[in-house]
Amino acid sequence: MVISSHYWLINAHIPQCLLRPIPSTQQHITKEGLVCCDLEIRAGKIIAIYPSELTPVIDNSVLSWDLKKGIVLPCFVDMHTHLDKGHIWERTPNPDGTFESALRAVAGDRSNSYDDLYRRMEFGLKSSYAQGTKAIRTHLDCPWDYFDLTLQVFKDLQTKWSDRLILQPVSLITLGEYAGKRGEVIADRIAELGGVVGGVPFTDPNLEHQLDRLFSLAKDRNLDLDLHTDENDDPTSQTLKATAEAALRHQFKGSIVCDHCCSLAVQRDEDVNITLELLKAAKIGIVSLPMCNLYLQDRHALKTPRWRGITLIHELKQAEIPIAIASDNVRDPFFGFGNHDGLEVFSMAVKIAHLDTPYGDWIKAITTTPAALMGLESNYISVGASADLVIFKARYFSELLSRPQSDRHVLRKGIAIDTALPDYADLD
Repeated sequence: MVISSHYWLINAHIPQCLLRPIPSTQQHITKEGLVCCDLEIRAGKIIAIYPSELTPVIDNSVLSWDLKKGIVLPCFVDMHTHLDKGHIWERTPNPDGTFESALRAVAGDRSNSYDDLYRRMEFGLKSSYAQGTKAIRTHLDCPWDYFDLTLQVFKDLQTKWSDRLILQPVSLITLGEYAGKRGEVIADRIAELGGVVGGVPFTDPNLEHQLDRLFSLAKDRNLDLDLHTDENDDPTSQTLKATAEAALRHQFKGSIVCDHCCSLAVQRDEDVNITLELLKAAKIGIVSLPMCNLYLQDRHALKTPRWRGITLIHELKQAEIPIAIASDNVRDPFFGFGNHDGLEVFSMAVKIAHLDTPYGDWIKAITTTPAALMGLESNYISVGASADLVIFKARYFSELLSRPQSDRHVLRKGIAIDTALPDYADLD
């Protein structure tokens, strides 16, 4: 454990794509794109990075921590969560695992208990922080008779955790609920919290009008947008395409993120190509939620699922559209599992979507790409950056993704934090 304000991390394997500037040396770059580096850390910041073969002689009076080629990553950024739904599985399970049953279960579970909501949401924050996450975007259900409580709990947690986690809220309602004064109130309340306007567009004769209303609310308040789009296997569901068209129609300058986008994977190639062109023109980023979508999509009683439920991750990247991955729901009716762990998200995404051989720069999807989409400071490992790092004993990606890595070390501003996870009994 690091206890000094000045020390070195030596013999670290860092993905080349996460280093800035990218080192020019090729001598110690593995076939997986890992660079053997030495990092000097002082007063919580990275003050020097050297390829290991070029590191100057280190003063013997300065502590050195030999990582023996263990992988080092910047802290994770989890940009699509539902903290307000989390950890209700024991009391409100999903009887058949379907999306429709999840909707009904969650709607029936909402309580007016501040303490219950606060305890469950903070459990998620504690778990995320201990495992190496530094920023979280959470969608918050905002039905008219409930959102005051939800936003108050979020605000209190945002204040309490401000020295450890960046928290961004997103309003989550159907787009039709933004009509009239009610929509203005919700948008204004989200703006007060430094949040993002969000919602769920559905195939509807009024969809274009609803999107116009949403974009106008966001533009008037200089807010970004984050939408759940096409979370189904219906090829005629093209709200992603409609959102891109609306962005271009409004000449929207803010950040737009669309999540899930499952139906894109079952559409005709010609329809997909049109949508990809629109997404690129509108500068829309995509967030894939591989674990939740694997769980929910193609659920039929006594039948084996035939598809993985995820969007066209590879095709989106080839079209130069930013793509991030995130954890989504945790232990609630939409996903009965999960642990708020960025590594688990990446590991599952690699296996579900074949993000290996080569691994390329896919690790950016849970680190630097979501940071950029959330408008945060650069999350690269670079000179002058805060030493917010996750350190593993695993030396290569196959080792990293084959075990839970429960013995990882997490540094925040150069100081090792307590990585013990909260006890599930704390939720009782």
